[in-house]
This record gives sequence, structure tokens and C-alpha cells, in this order.
Amino acid sequence: MKSYEDMLKEAEEKLPKETKEKERLEIPKPQVLVQGNQTFITNFEEITGVMRRDSKHFAKFLFRELAKPGHIDGKRLILQGKVYSKLIEKKLESYIKEFLYCKECNRPDTKLVKDGRITFMICEACGAKQAVRNI
Repeated sequence: MKSYEDMLKEAEEKLPKETKEKERLEIPKPQVLVQGNQTFITNFEEITGVMRRDSKHFAKFLFRELAKPGHIDGKRLILQGKVYSKLIEKKLESYIKEFLYCKECNRPDTKLVKDGRITFMICEACGAKQAVRNI
């Protein structure tokens, strides 16, 4: 008969790699390009795809937080004015903290649902429902 520790080690070896990893959501770093008086985030669609968020929602957040006008052009975001990559990375982190991770279980398995004038963040992992601020 196997000991408890041996059975535990055997079970851990059989687990898939992604369930063992603490950080399973890897959001790509924004690729920022400043040309003249415009700033381009060239991998904008890739970032929003990994986060499973509407690109318009994230773009509106950046426009407000950076106080810069802009628009989505295909797979990239164009901001009017010079914005440095460190500031964009900082704003991405604050968006992730506020609109992506569940406040109860701290998992990224959430979705944003608009109900009337209120937007809710619903966690698909634990079922928590929390109102988030409108942008």
C-alpha cells in the first residue's frame, strides 16, 4: 500500500500544467510607437483579445485616463499626442485591477454585462456579481 505522500506526489504529477501555475493569464506588453504627434499601440487588438474585453471599452478607458483623444484603426489604437510606454503600461495595470480580476476570488474569469445604466462584472469562476464604474 502506498503512503499518503506518495499518492499525493503521483496525483500532482498527473495534474495539467496550467492548473499548477499561479499566473495563467499573460497579457502582452503594449507595443508603443510614437511618430510625430501621434502614439500607436500596435498590438491593441491582441491585448483586448487576451483580456476578453470589448476593444471600445478599453479604448474609452485609455482616452479618459490619459486625457487624450484617439480612435481604433484596425488592429491598433491611435492616440493624439505623445504618450510614453511606461504610462500606458501603468494604465493597463489599473484597468486589469479594476475591470478584469474578480474582487472575491481574484481570478480573471470575468465578463462585463450592462444592465440598464449599470455595468456589472460577473465572475464565471465563483459567481460573484459586482457593479463597476461607468466609463
